[in-house]
Amino acid sequence: MTLRLSDDDAEALRAQAEREGRSMQLVIQIAVREYIDRHRHITRVQESSTRGATRYADALHRLGDA
Repeated sequence: MTLRLSDDDAEALRAQAEREGRSMQLVIQIAVREYIDRHRHITRVQESSTRGATRYADALHRLGDA
């Protein structure tokens, strides 16, 4: 896999990795994992909300009419 970064992004990544005492590769791996985890969580919340809205549609409708 090849990752192409702008010069500015590459420099920011290098500086961040240096501040953390980590390799640039490790910083990127952590960022990718956090991105995947965040989006996986968002998907689970959306799916749960959809199930709840479907399951409680009648009650939600009655509450809206109250």
